Amino acid sequence: MFRAWRGMMVLMLPLAPLMTEASVLGLPVLTLLGLVLAAFVAGWVDSVVGGGGLIQLPSLVIGLPDDTPTPTVLGTNKLSSVAGTLVASVTYVRKVRVEAWTVIPLVLAAFAGSAFGSLLARFIPKSWLTPIVLVALIAVGAYTFLKPQMGLEHRPSHRGIHALGRVVGIGLLVGFYDGILGPGTGSFFVIGMVAVLGYGFLEATVNAKIANLTTNVASILVFGAHGELLVAVGLVMAMANLTGGALGARMALQRGSAFIRRIFLVVLGILVVKLAWDTASMWF
Repeated sequence: MFRAWRGMMVLMLPLAPLMTEASVLGLPVLTLLGLVLAAFVAGWVDSVVGGGGLIQLPSLVIGLPDDTPTPTVLGTNKLSSVAGTLVASVTYVRKVRVEAWTVIPLVLAAFAGSAFGSLLARFIPKSWLTPIVLVALIAVGAYTFLKPQMGLEHRPSHRGIHALGRVVGIGLLVGFYDGILGPGTGSFFVIGMVAVLGYGFLEATVNAKIANLTTNVASILVFGAHGELLVAVGLVMAMANLTGGALGARMALQRGSAFIRRIFLVVLGILVVKLAWDTASMWF
């Protein structure tokens, strides 16, 4: 971990001038360093099982000036996280075989679902959605915990048109969730492929990274077109996120599905606590 952190700092040296620009944006040095650390941890978590946004997005909300528009916060988060997702995807694809019949329809469906969710997000109160997602997460966590052998081996349970329909369904539903709410999208991709398709956690994570990369790129294009990116801050954080993503992907490849399953349950627990807090804040 220390070597990775030292390597990340070396990679960030060429971006030192950008830190001057970040200070102009009203970010004290310690705040910026805190955001860099959050991006590094988020990249590691996200590359293993998804859910890095649970760390990085709240850090941006706290660290950026209070008058920063919400779309700018979201866009900067995506700009940072796409780097880690990209390097993790490349690392996984080099070691784990990806089936085109799975990843292509998954990516296309996720893109369509995310776009549709983004369009509807402004019309549907999140106070309706958060409790529903919370119940679903608790059910998924309990199901995974009570089935300790699920996902430890890669045993696809469907083939042909039946598998295709399920892949498209996972892509549309999780992509829609990503567009309308967001936190834990990678984890939903993983559990969908494990529980519905019979994938191992490692194989599911590979496909989830590629699908998540697609939705991130789509979001960056939209936010960028509207000038809703803090490019300097996002690039500095991206270097940290990239380093964390590379380290996390390598650890996941070395330790396999059992390791990913444990991290998945921890991330799921954190997500449940966050959504429970959000629900309580909205209703009480």
